[in-house]
Amino acid sequence: MGEREEDDKEAWLQLRPVEPLPSQCCGAGCSPCVFDLYQRDLARWEAARASKDRSLLGGKESQSCPSKLSPETFLAFRISAVDKLTKDTYRVRGIIDDLEIQRAYTPISPANAEGYFEVLIKYGELLMLAAGTGLAPMVPILHSITDNADDETFITLVGCFKTFEGIYLKAFLQEQARFWNVRIFFVLSQENSPEQLPWSYRDKTHFGRLAQDLIEELVGSCRRKPFALVCGSAEFTKDMARCLLSAGLAEDSYFVF
Repeated sequence: MGEREEDDKEAWLQLRPVEPLPSQCCGAGCSPCVFDLYQRDLARWEAARASKDRSLLGGKESQSCPSKLSPETFLAFRISAVDKLTKDTYRVRGIIDDLEIQRAYTPISPANAEGYFEVLIKYGELLMLAAGTGLAPMVPILHSITDNADDETFITLVGCFKTFEGIYLKAFLQEQARFWNVRIFFVLSQENSPEQLPWSYRDKTHFGRLAQDLIEELVGSCRRKPFALVCGSAEFTKDMARCLLSAGLAEDSYFVF
């Protein structure tokens, strides 16, 4: 066998998918499972090698550092840090590498984060407090929960805006509010007349500023002590942190974006 053939064989072997370890399966009946993805990728690799499709060898991206995450591709990660947020909630920081234990959890890092990701593990009830564009990081979390029929996380989302016209993503939020485990409220700081609002918004809209009394009411209406996610201006997040502490949440029971 010539040197070129040896190099070609080695190149194909380097592209062969790596079989996941048993510990990389969460056992939750995911579809597709990491082993389903492995079998799919292995079949593609074998077919490409059999047909000597050299295009598979060209311009390949480093498997150890892909440019983005994909819900259809299994990637391994090495945990770089684990932060304990509550008694049974952890934030795991990961970098792309070979992780021996894999679980499927909701990411809370920004969508444009590069080189790392953060996930929130084992939450039972979420209280989301967002002001203006602070709604942005809440959307993928909300979407990932309602897209999963097996996820029974309860969500209370409070969006704070100046006016009704200034509410972002109205249609999306209305759609999400139809789910059995989602409650959505609005706080409008520059309006004070419910009669000017559509009927569907009147009973879930408050006027003025999101303050201590409403925070205590929201926390008290949750089925269990919630984990809070807060995003907005520096002043807003500072005020919300103070209100949450006064409402009985511990410092490790909320996360500020």
